[in-house]
Amino acid sequence: MHRFSTAVDLRNHLSVARSSQKIGFVPTMGALHEGHIRLIEKAKQENDIVVSSIFVNPIQFNNPDDLSRYPRTLEEDCQKLEAAGCDIVFAPSADEMYPEPPTLRLNFGELETIMEGAFRPGHFNGVGLVVGKLFNIVQPNRAYFGQKDLQQVAVVRRLIRDLSFPVELVRCPTIREADGLAMSSRNRNLTPDQRIEAVTLFKALTLAQNLLTEGQSTAQTKEAVIDVFSGNPNFRLEYIDVVNADTMQPVEEVLAPGQTAICLAAHLGQVRLIDNLVF
Repeated sequence: MHRFSTAVDLRNHLSVARSSQKIGFVPTMGALHEGHIRLIEKAKQENDIVVSSIFVNPIQFNNPDDLSRYPRTLEEDCQKLEAAGCDIVFAPSADEMYPEPPTLRLNFGELETIMEGAFRPGHFNGVGLVVGKLFNIVQPNRAYFGQKDLQQVAVVRRLIRDLSFPVELVRCPTIREADGLAMSSRNRNLTPDQRIEAVTLFKALTLAQNLLTEGQSTAQTKEAVIDVFSGNPNFRLEYIDVVNADTMQPVEEVLAPGQTAICLAAHLGQVRLIDNLVF
């Protein structure tokens, strides 16, 4: 496995291969778990070369404390990537990615006003800038993102469409622990007791899916989820929404199979957790 820290070295390495081989790209912020490894494996099946980036992107954090707490495990991550068959790791510094503070601002329209966009102002600008830069550096044929960050997938889809990136976006299913908790790098920050409680998110999503399937309205369903979290003082529910799984816009009724998503975010202690179900 090759490892690069500068864009010019990575570009030079890929320049010859790009003409005849398909490149799959898995961007990450490190602290890798089985969900990331599944993305690598999927990319390996569908491409000749797999590139993964490890970069904790400072400009997508609107909370400095959240940025400082984000786990950084580069050497361990590289070992996991090599074992999974990743061919190239791009692990740049912040100075490499941003030689000077970026002044460009991206606005993703209605995606900025709901859920993650509403509660993390500026977040998607940071996501869009870093993904755009990484697409320009790697120039992949396909890029792989996990469904757990469903709204981020919608943002990247908009980025690809509006800027005409020749990249196929591949959305991969959320990988869960045995008890249903969505795998996330942030789970490392949970205490043992909090880890047990964190499964409440998946239970609430499952409850919501059952209620909607039984014919309950979205308003009634959201109230039921709010009740779940209001009964637990360790949680602070940030949002619960029922949306179109592609556009992320709120819906009032269940759509065609695979088109409805229930999305939520909640704070458990100092750890912010997000999850969703698409059905």
